[in-house]
Amino acid sequence: MQIGKTQPANRGFPETKLQKSISLHFGKYQIKNNDEWAYRLRYPNTGISFVITDYGNKEYIGYSASIMPFIEFGMLKRKITGLNFNISLGASYFTKPYSGTPFSINNPTENNNRAISTKVTWSLKSFIYYDIVRNKRANWRVGTGFFHHSNGHTKLPNQGLNSFLVSISRQSSYNFNYKKVPEENKTPKTDFENNLQQYFTIRTGVGLNFLSEYFNDRKGVYTLAPSYGIIINKTFKIGVGLYYRFYEHYNEYIENGEDLIIEQYPHFQGNSFKYSSSFGIFISNELLLGNIGLEFDIGYNIYKPFYEVDWKLNGFYWDFYNEDGTIETRFVERDISKGYHLKHAVLVRAGIKYYLFNNNNSPKSNFFIGVNINANFGQADFTELSLGYVHRFGLKTRN
Repeated sequence: MQIGKTQPANRGFPETKLQKSISLHFGKYQIKNNDEWAYRLRYPNTGISFVITDYGNKEYIGYSASIMPFIEFGMLKRKITGLNFNISLGASYFTKPYSGTPFSINNPTENNNRAISTKVTWSLKSFIYYDIVRNKRANWRVGTGFFHHSNGHTKLPNQGLNSFLVSISRQSSYNFNYKKVPEENKTPKTDFENNLQQYFTIRTGVGLNFLSEYFNDRKGVYTLAPSYGIIINKTFKIGVGLYYRFYEHYNEYIENGEDLIIEQYPHFQGNSFKYSSSFGIFISNELLLGNIGLEFDIGYNIYKPFYEVDWKLNGFYWDFYNEDGTIETRFVERDISKGYHLKHAVLVRAGIKYYLFNNNNSPKSNFFIGVNINANFGQADFTELSLGYVHRFGLKTRN
């Protein structure tokens, strides 16, 4: 069980009481797994979790049901026994998404939940657990962590839900088909040599996003990205790369001569393709778990000129005034701030891949399909489906 507090997502966010979650985890310790990734990660626990959450306001926020694959590692095993880090990435279903229309006076402040506007969202949960009571069959553990929900900018508003939680739970150390394992079968293979392999990869991606609540229809984002790096011990994939993106929404806004273009950025109309594009560099980090890859990229946008317009279009907020008995909606353009410069500069990309061939076999050529969420620092930009090719060079052992 987890309890905590939902953070206000916007001005006038509904009042909430204590957030409460019940979760059920089904996992497997990889202690008998002879693949190299299991050995390198010190035989983690992998599985799937189901979470039901009450956000403390059933009328305006409601409940969510989440399904999330997870992986759990031991932390500081040599110094602290029973300390573990768990990270989960999956999807959630919400019973009360935002239902108002853009800038609607029919959505009063007390019902102004602008965190989630779709029934289904991405979900990310990270927790640190500590076992306080351990025995052969079960552990009692306490934990603290963070729970995030976002629809990946596929519909606005999408301020996102963020919660900080503490938990107490019981972890069973047996499974439904438990049987005694002979001693000679309990020890997995451990004679792996340290190895290193260089790789080159290229991927393409098609994403969907919304520009603003004024332009709240889905348009495409197209990506091309080559990268080069190393794979350490067939498990840790690290590389650097370049990316190029083209945003359909940006191009359409420029070509249609919308207000901000005419008033502040008329030079964009001279080359709409150029000003609808962006490019930059990134560092890619990936865990290779057989056919599965867990990826996290961070980078720098060298060129993204339209983001200043994007920032302003999404920088309006609304207050409601009842002094004369009526409701008034007021819009204020957001100024360029430190927050803008940070989000304009830093790109973040996270997701999951499925590889055609098992990475434990170090295939010379491999193909993958991936689902990712892309963000401007901590704010969702677009959700993406990607396809890619990986070429590996010779595998070398190292001391």
